[in-house]
Amino acid sequence: MMTRTATLVLLLFAAAAGAQSIDYDPRRAVELRPCDEHRYHGRSEQARACYAKLLESPTPIVQAEAAWAVGDIQRANRIFRDTVQNNERAVQPRVRWARLYLQTHQYSDAVELFGEALKVFPNDVHAKLGLASVYAERFEGQARPLVEDALKQDGDLIEAHLLTASMDLEEGQLDDADKALDRAMRVVSKEKLPPLEVYTLRASLEMARGNSPDQWIKRILDYNPRYGAMYQQLAHFEIMRRRYKEATVLLRRAVEVQPDLWGAHAELGSNLLRLGNVNEARTHLQAAYSGDPYSPTTVNSLRLLDRIDEFSISEDPVVIGEDTYQVQLRLHKKESDVLRPYVLDLTGRSIQSLSQRYGFKPREPITVELYPDHDDFAVRVAALPGIGLLGVTFGYVVAMDSPSSRPTSEFHWGSTLWHEMAHVFTLEVTDHHVPRWLSEGISVFEEWRTGPTPGVAVTPEAIAALEKKQFLPVADLDSGFIRPSYPGQVQVSYMQSGLVCLFIEQRWGFEQLGALLRQFDGKRTTAQAIEATFKIAPAAFDKEFDTFVRTRFANVLANFEDWQQQMLAARQALQKERWADAVEPARRAVALYPEHVGGDSAHLMLAKALDKLNRRSEAIVAMEAYRRAGGWDPTALRELARWLDEAGRTQDATNLMVSLNYSDPLNAEVHAQLGERLLTAGRNEDALREFQALLALNKLDQAPAHYGMARALREMGDKLGSRRHLLDALATAPHFKPAQALLLKMIEERS
Repeated sequence: MMTRTATLVLLLFAAAAGAQSIDYDPRRAVELRPCDEHRYHGRSEQARACYAKLLESPTPIVQAEAAWAVGDIQRANRIFRDTVQNNERAVQPRVRWARLYLQTHQYSDAVELFGEALKVFPNDVHAKLGLASVYAERFEGQARPLVEDALKQDGDLIEAHLLTASMDLEEGQLDDADKALDRAMRVVSKEKLPPLEVYTLRASLEMARGNSPDQWIKRILDYNPRYGAMYQQLAHFEIMRRRYKEATVLLRRAVEVQPDLWGAHAELGSNLLRLGNVNEARTHLQAAYSGDPYSPTTVNSLRLLDRIDEFSISEDPVVIGEDTYQVQLRLHKKESDVLRPYVLDLTGRSIQSLSQRYGFKPREPITVELYPDHDDFAVRVAALPGIGLLGVTFGYVVAMDSPSSRPTSEFHWGSTLWHEMAHVFTLEVTDHHVPRWLSEGISVFEEWRTGPTPGVAVTPEAIAALEKKQFLPVADLDSGFIRPSYPGQVQVSYMQSGLVCLFIEQRWGFEQLGALLRQFDGKRTTAQAIEATFKIAPAAFDKEFDTFVRTRFANVLANFEDWQQQMLAARQALQKERWADAVEPARRAVALYPEHVGGDSAHLMLAKALDKLNRRSEAIVAMEAYRRAGGWDPTALRELARWLDEAGRTQDATNLMVSLNYSDPLNAEVHAQLGERLLTAGRNEDALREFQALLALNKLDQAPAHYGMARALREMGDKLGSRRHLLDALATAPHFKPAQALLLKMIEERS
C-alpha cells in the first residue's frame, strides 16, 4: 500500500489536469451530488466551494471524493488507503480508489485494486467496468468480455454502454456504436443522469460518418459551457483515424473553452509534434507542464525537445521527371553524414514508384526523421518509451528508428522507410480516411512488391493463425490492430492485411487495389467499399480470400508439424556439424514453406550445409532463393557476395553489396569494399558516395577514405577536388604510399 502512496505523491496536481468523469455508481454518497451537479454544468467556483465544505465530512469516503474533486490528490489517496485498511471487505472505496489511479494513469495499481474489490465481491459490476476501462484505455482485448459480462448482470449500466460505444468507434464499427448510444441515452433519460458523455460520443459518431457534429456540440455547451473535455474526446477519435490536422483544430478549441485542461494542452503539443510544428508544440507542452508537472508524457516530450539540437536538418529537392518534391531530413548529427545520401535516395525512389502506382503526387514537403535511440523515437510518436513500433507516419511526416537503434539482424531500415512512405500515399490519397487495415496492408504489400526486400515473406505466427482460423473478416480487420484478442494478433493482422492486398492484385488486378483505396472518402465503411469495388458482399470476399490463402499455403498448412520437425532436424544436424544430415530436412522445409525467411530460415540452413559439403553452386542457388523470397540478413548476404565473387559473378556481387546499405549502412568495411568495386566498375559517383560514408565512419583513419574520394573525383573530371582529398589523405597519413603515388602521377601529368 505504501508504494501506491509514494506513486500518487508525484501526481499531486494531476486532478487539475482533467475533471473526474461522471460517476455512475449508485452507491455514490448523496452529499456529493449537489456538488457534482455544479461540476457537470460547468459552475466551477460553486462546485469547488461545495466540495470544500465536505472536506470535514464525518464520512471518510465523502472526504476522499471531495479532496479528489478540489485537486488534493495526496489527501484523497491517504483517506482511501486508510478506509480500505480499516475495512478489508470494503468494495466501493476500493473501486473509487482504483478510479483515482486510473485517472492518473497508474494502470497497474488500478488493476490491482479493482482485482481486490472483485475478490471481496466477484459480481461487483462497477469493479468489472473499472477493470474494463483500464483494458480499453490500454487497447487490450479483455475489455469487451468484461463489459459484456457486466451487461448480462445489469442491462441498464450506462457506463457499459458508453464503453461499448467508445470501443466500437475506435474500431470503426459505427452502426454498433449507434445502437450502444441509443441504449445509453435511454438509461440517462430514465435515471436523469448528465448526458455529456453520451452527447460527446454522439458528436464523435457524426464526425466518423462524415457529418457535422454541431448539433451535439451545441447541446453539450448549453449544458456545460466549460466542457473542454468534449473537444479533447473528439480529437482522440480523429487521432485514432490518423486525422492529425483535424485533431489539432479540436484540441485548440478544447484549451480555449477550458484553459486549465492540461491534458488537452499536452495532447495538442504531442499532435503538433506529429505535424512537425516543433516550436508551437513546445509552447503547449510547457503550458501542460506548468499545470501538471508530473505527467510522464509531458516530461518525456519536453526532454526530447531539449535535445533537438543534437539533430541536423537538411532540405533537398527530389526531381522526378518534370516534378520536384521537397524532402526534409532530420538525422542525428553523429550519423547524419553517413545516412543522409541513402535516406534521400530511398525516399526519392519510393516517391517515384508509389506516385506512379497510386496516381498521386505529394502536395507538401515530406519530412523523414530517424532516431538512433529507440526510446527517443517512442517518445517522439507516443510520448512514452518502450513501444514496439519501428516507424510511424503522420501524413507528410515520417518518424522511425535509425539503423543504429537495433541489431542489424533484427531491423531492415530500408524496408521500414518504404513501408512508412507507402503510408504517406494511402493517407493523403484518401485525406486520411483510409482504414488502418488497408493502409497497413498496402504498406506490407509494397514492401513485398516494390521495396528493397521484394518477396512475399510471411511469418510462422501468421501461418499458425491461419491454421487455427484466427484470420478476421475483412470488415472487422481493424480490430486486430486496435484491440487484439490474443498475443501476437497485431503482427498477424499486418500479415493478413498484406495478403488481402495480394489477393486483390491476383484476383482483380492491381488497378482495383487503387480503386478500393479511393472508395474511402469518409462516407463508406470497409464493407461498403468492398461491395462497391468488387461487386460482391464482404462475406463472399472473405470466402474467396480464405480459399486463396489456403491454396497458396496449402503445403505448409497440411504439413505444419512436419515443417517444424524438419526445421528441428536440420538445426540439430548443423549444431553437430553433420552437414550431410542437414541437407534433406532443410530442403524439405524450404519446399513446404519457402516464404519463411526469418533468422532461422531453412534457406540459410540449406545453403550452409551445402557450402560445408563443397557444393558451392547449389549453396548459391539456395541463398539466391532466400533473397528472392525476401530474406535480407546482412551476414548471410555478405557471404553470398563472397561466393558470387569466387564464382566470377562480380557484377552480381557488387549489386548485392549495394543493397546492404539499406540493412547495414554503418559498416565501414562494406563501404570500403564497395567503393573499390564501384570504382572498378566505372560507377564513379556511387563510389564517391561510399568513400564519403567511409570518411564519416572512420574518424581515426581517414586516409583510405580521402584517397578513395580523390580517385573517384579524378575519374569524374574534378581534378581540383581530387588533389584536395589527396592532400587531406597525406595530411592525416604522410607515409600513405598509394596517395603518394597518385599525387606524383598527377604532378607528372601537369608537367
